[in-house]
Amino acid sequence: MTAQEWERVLVYRDGRFETELGPGRHRVRRYRRRQVRVAVRPRLLLVPAQEVLTADGLAVKVSLIATVRVADPRRWHEATEGADGFLYVALQIGLREAVAGRTLDEVLAARDSLPDGIAERVAETAGSVGMALEALSVRDVMVPAELRRAAADVAAARAQGQAALERARSEVAATRALANAARMVTEQPGLLQLRTLQAVETGGATVVLSTSPGPFPVPPAS
Repeated sequence: MTAQEWERVLVYRDGRFETELGPGRHRVRRYRRRQVRVAVRPRLLLVPAQEVLTADGLAVKVSLIATVRVADPRRWHEATEGADGFLYVALQIGLREAVAGRTLDEVLAARDSLPDGIAERVAETAGSVGMALEALSVRDVMVPAELRRAAADVAAARAQGQAALERARSEVAATRALANAARMVTEQPGLLQLRTLQAVETGGATVVLSTSPGPFPVPPAS
């Protein structure tokens, strides 16, 4: 018989384990023997969205993707019926425990580190059925629609408040600049004459010069 690179073959004689065969060609007597092929290459295990209550009593749905492989073929075959299902339940429980210990804000903020805590809870269980958890990641975190609307309202209110604050700051800055200019003109009247000369030089303004100390009429616009 030939075992592929991604396979291990368990040989049982009269119902008792006899040997484990690795990749390659082997000569095995079939009399009173049974062979079990076990695939050891990594595969994906999907945990669909689980609705879990956070520490602050809010419902959130979280889904996981796990990369698993068979680390001990004999234990995987003998320890339990359906080792993948056994690990699937352990991932569900680990997910619930990890989310239940955090508030919603903490769950959203710790999306990248959340799988680490779940993996620690599941590693021992996976080993007991001959499996190894190679990678674990959060696929989706789904928040109820009403919470999304509330978060959007908070963000909009925060943006509006920030805009109002910036407008107020601009108005204060403009008023302060006008006050400073008025004070400088009062303290140094020559600045007003310089400003008048600048207006004449740049053009686009009507400048009326008069020797009369009193008020004078402004010529009508053409």
